[in-house]
Amino acid sequence: MARRLDYSARYPLHTTKEVYAALTNRDYWEARMVEMRKYSPNEVVSINASEDGIDVVLHHILPREMLPEIAQSVMRKDMVITRKESYGAFGPEVEGKYSASIPAGPGSLTGTMRLFPTDTGCTMRISSDAKVFIPMVGPRLEQLMLVNLVDLFRAEAEVTQKWLDEQKTGN
Repeated sequence: MARRLDYSARYPLHTTKEVYAALTNRDYWEARMVEMRKYSPNEVVSINASEDGIDVVLHHILPREMLPEIAQSVMRKDMVITRKESYGAFGPEVEGKYSASIPAGPGSLTGTMRLFPTDTGCTMRISSDAKVFIPMVGPRLEQLMLVNLVDLFRAEAEVTQKWLDEQKTGN
């Protein structure tokens, strides 16, 4: 049985248009990677933005020695996570989806994203599903994935907030 997590990043004083514009901008994605590289090697593989929407591919690389012991028992090399995000065309609300995969990985991580206006700005709501297909340890690994996702989403939201603030002030 998959485990589920919902996370909301709130951007007070920023509109859905401003957040969406950031998502189309390679400089924004590179700023996110600079922050993530403090923890492990990460890179923007591709970003394609058009009037039809946005597609982004990222690599998160976790050295094996950084993995929890339970994950090291399954992974024999560094873990390369390919994360794909796609967002629909800009509108009052924007819907998207993401997936994260590991070659020959024993599970899946998928989710949906929804960017919508609020009274004070806007919110990006991310709903994630983690599933690990290993008897006995699967539920523990799923929970571990979701706990780490909260940290990742929180760090990404902080970078996004900072980047949006800098765009507004021209710094």
